[in-house]
Amino acid sequence: MISIWFFIGLSLAGNGALILGAGIYQLVKPPLQPGVVLFELHANVWWGAVLLVIGALYCFKFAPGRQS
Repeated sequence: MISIWFFIGLSLAGNGALILGAGIYQLVKPPLQPGVVLFELHANVWWGAVLLVIGALYCFKFAPGRQS
C-alpha cells in the first residue's frame, strides 16, 4: 500500500519546482513594474526552494517499497 504522504511529497515537489522556476525566470528577466511590495526579496525563489526540498524529503521518506 502506498502512503498518502508520498503523494503529498510529489505535490509539494511539483509545485515547488514550478514556483522556483518562475522565480528564477523573474531573476533573469525582471518585470518593468513588479507591482508587488518587497519584490526585491524574491519570495517565490525562497518558497519554491523550500517546497521542493520538503517535497523531496517526503518522497524519499515515504517512497513505496521502503521499510518504515
